[in-house]
Amino acid sequence: MSTADHLLLFLHIGFAIFTLGPLTAATMSTPRYIRKRNVVVVRYLHRATQIYGIASLGIFLFGLLLAQGNLAEAWLSVSMTLFVVGLVLLLIVERDQRKAAHLLEVAAESERAAGSASGDAAGEKGGAGADDGRRKDREDGTGGRPADDVAQVERGRIAAISGVVALIWLVVLLLMVWNG
Repeated sequence: MSTADHLLLFLHIGFAIFTLGPLTAATMSTPRYIRKRNVVVVRYLHRATQIYGIASLGIFLFGLLLAQGNLAEAWLSVSMTLFVVGLVLLLIVERDQRKAAHLLEVAAESERAAGSASGDAAGEKGGAGADDGRRKDREDGTGGRPADDVAQVERGRIAAISGVVALIWLVVLLLMVWNG
């Protein structure tokens, strides 16, 4: 193995360590913060997913340069195919993170508006007839769902796809170690 090949291998492994680790942590942490309704952290994790997702293309690039035309080997083809599938799944996760952050923001705004409206109504009526918290504004994008149900579909899909993507990374790692 030449010095250039050693450098490519170093870059390939370095990109794998420093992009896939944070990328996997960001995607797998997102459902927890959606459940906690922490829109600031969900936005941060969405941005981290975007940045590390783009940076992970370096893994593919350096791996392709390292293969040097040996693409006829089955394990390389399988590894590259799985890597591309993982990136496509990450696009779905990124979309769901963006949508969940939006839904959380809309729900928070509607709760603030409902809280100030119920406070005004309670003040005008002396507390009688105030909103008791069981009724929600149906125009808030949540369809009157309970607070815990905001972005529930996105949360579940992110959790499921993040687990599948993590398994894909492990299979690619296994192929690289076993055959490399």
